[in-house]
Amino acid sequence: MTNLMIFNKWDIDKVKVEDPGLIRYITLDPIVVPKTGARYAGNKFHKSKISVVERLINKLMVTGHKSKKHIFSSGHYTGKAHKAYDIVEKAFEIIEQKTKRNPVEVLVKAIENSAPREEVVSIEYGGARYPKAVECAPQRRVDVVLRLFAQAARQKSFNSKKAVESALADEIINAYGSQSSSSAISKKLELERQADASR
Repeated sequence: MTNLMIFNKWDIDKVKVEDPGLIRYITLDPIVVPKTGARYAGNKFHKSKISVVERLINKLMVTGHKSKKHIFSSGHYTGKAHKAYDIVEKAFEIIEQKTKRNPVEVLVKAIENSAPREEVVSIEYGGARYPKAVECAPQRRVDVVLRLFAQAARQKSFNSKKAVESALADEIINAYGSQSSSSAISKKLELERQADASR
């Protein structure tokens, strides 16, 4: 019996999630084409049942808001699934070339390294607003980090000579190495610093 491999290139049998809080939320089911066609859309918590590679592809199609600006989701993204699919496949090839490791393993470790553990919410008490530190839910931790990867890739490749595949690969490699040059790592540190200050 042959093993199913992501993009028919990378075996994921030996890839393990080490963070105990994220084991249920990073799915590594063997699948050749990571595209379920929105099978779980609208169902609570079901997005965690689809492959983490497919979730990254979906995030590239709609990267979400940044600083409450809707530029990232108002007509600038057309939802070309095949284009996003190709970007992730090429980014994985670059990651394999640079790290000499399985790119899915690198992605999983990068998610673990840059998923924020705490966040800050604003609570209103007696007419005044106060920041309050809260723990980040495990599914949200994965959501946030995938969004940060997609936004960093877009930001570094927009109006520049750098290809989006290369920008995405660099972001994941930097997060894998826990380097502060990664947007996701620096955002995580900033969030946790703010949470620490507002306890």
